[in-house]
Amino acid sequence: MTATNTLASEEFCQRGMDLLAAGAAAEAADAFHAAIAADSANIEAHHGLVRALRDAGRLEQSVGAALALTVLTPSDPLAHTALSISLQTAGHVPEAEAAAARARVLEWKIQLQSPPQESSQDESLAARDLQS
Repeated sequence: MTATNTLASEEFCQRGMDLLAAGAAAEAADAFHAAIAADSANIEAHHGLVRALRDAGRLEQSVGAALALTVLTPSDPLAHTALSISLQTAGHVPEAEAAAARARVLEWKIQLQSPPQESSQDESLAARDLQS
């Protein structure tokens, strides 16, 4: 992958975002496809493609794009959430619920790997105990 490809991918991705915001979902999908063609590792473009296809009413294609995204980023809860939304919109409710459950489990795993953070109340109590 070259820097030129990465830059082109980012430009196509930004165009896709602009088109999506303007309500031109089909054209946005084309821009996201171009971004992915330039740099298949552009995860933002994959997320944009899922949304653009869904907004364009191309629901089964949106599901396919979301499945591809989960293959690229299997431990990303947002990818599984995107899959769940696309599945739900396409009427695949049991599969959507399973994808949503997978997203929750992945999010919990991330939370368990993060060091616990003390709340403000805990910090106030700790400071008071130190003063005693």
